[in-house]
Amino acid sequence: MKTMIFFCVCLAAALVLPVVTDASHLNMAILVLMAAQVGVAWNMVGGYAGQVSLGHAAFYGLGAYASTLLLVRFGVNPWIGVLAGGVVAAMLSLVFGWSCFRLKGHYFAMATIAVAELVQIFFTEWEYGGAAVGLYVPMDRQGWLWMNFATKLPYYWLALGLLLLTLAANWWIERSYLGYYFRAIKDEPDAARSIGVNIARYKQVALSVSAFFTALGGSLYAQKELYIDPGSVLSTALSIKMALVAILGGVGTLFGPVIGAVVLTSIEEFTRILFGGTGRGTDVIIYASLIIVIAVFYPTGIVGWVRSFRERREARADASRRMAVPSVPVQAGNGEAS
Repeated sequence: MKTMIFFCVCLAAALVLPVVTDASHLNMAILVLMAAQVGVAWNMVGGYAGQVSLGHAAFYGLGAYASTLLLVRFGVNPWIGVLAGGVVAAMLSLVFGWSCFRLKGHYFAMATIAVAELVQIFFTEWEYGGAAVGLYVPMDRQGWLWMNFATKLPYYWLALGLLLLTLAANWWIERSYLGYYFRAIKDEPDAARSIGVNIARYKQVALSVSAFFTALGGSLYAQKELYIDPGSVLSTALSIKMALVAILGGVGTLFGPVIGAVVLTSIEEFTRILFGGTGRGTDVIIYASLIIVIAVFYPTGIVGWVRSFRERREARADASRRMAVPSVPVQAGNGEAS
């Protein structure tokens, strides 16, 4: 019930925000929504299934390049390109999973980085895809049909809609048999295997669904920024940020990545404004400090900290109520001997 109230309040605030803010703050809100969306997508495999991928930028970049190449080279409508990018990323995840799921723990994380680096090198050298120069999204056709706008507001609604869609998919997974299987694979893989859960198959399902929604986020980024290159959509730093958003907010929770995105994007933007070019890397230092604090004191993230604080407060309130109730003296029975 409290989760639903929290969601309704946040949704109401998101619907009102464009009316009460200016263009610069609206752009920051778009960045928060986009970071939250890819964090929620990463959470499907990294939070619920417990497979810490640090190569998700490969899927993000594939979504961006697929939709942009289809539009630039063949004139395909971006709405079709967005879906095509998600399908291509899901297909790549089959190779991704086949090569990486043979490993466990930090070896798996390092393998995902290696695969993502290979994808980045490929696009950097691929002349048809723009190579290191990148690609520009044409602005000759504008409007909702071509997902191309002269103002920020439509991109805000697109980012909000995509985040809600990803949250809905996460909510369904969390409450379906897939969610139970994913959590079993994360917490007790041997026990899950003993009752017949095909661990390799369901790890792959988690990765494919996560890759699909991550690619949708990459396609939206390309349409918003109107330019992509390997450094902007395929970097390892982007993969790490996707993971940090979920880890800071609370892995394996529905709204944890959203909270993490608000915190991390705010830090990123405020340090950029405060320090400018001289403070490059300050946000990364703060990111690292926050993650260390969370890892040491509250491994469940901000959501876990809030839940723990609320439980302690309720426990103290219950203890106070019990102490305030006066004790009732026990009356001796009629048949008691004097």
